[in-house]
Amino acid sequence: QVQLVEAGGGLVQAGGSLRLSCVASGSIYRINTMGWFRQAPGKQRELVAAITSGGSTNYADSVKGRFTISRDNAKNTVYLQMNSLQSEDTAVYYCNADIWRTVAAFMDYWGKGTLVTVSS
Repeated sequence: QVQLVEAGGGLVQAGGSLRLSCVASGSIYRINTMGWFRQAPGKQRELVAAITSGGSTNYADSVKGRFTISRDNAKNTVYLQMNSLQSEDTAVYYCNADIWRTVAAFMDYWGKGTLVTVSS
């Protein structure tokens, strides 16, 4: 089985920074795109940032210039560096990864989420 485990959430003041990490473990043949989504209370889950295995990145307009996504392919880990945090960034952040368990078994996996709370 494959698991995604997030870490790094917490409480931070507005203007502060946090770094999230997500490790994929288990029976993994290859990982394609990895990304971060978030869901604020009463809102739909939205894409925050994504990164391909080759390092191409994509960001939501609301976080461009403040957040940076990166990954360590050798460690099956994706990171999200969040700077200049605002109260609107308060949400549960979920890790997502497109993983091939074998050459014929592909699936989209989610972590359980980590809460980020930004106090104003």
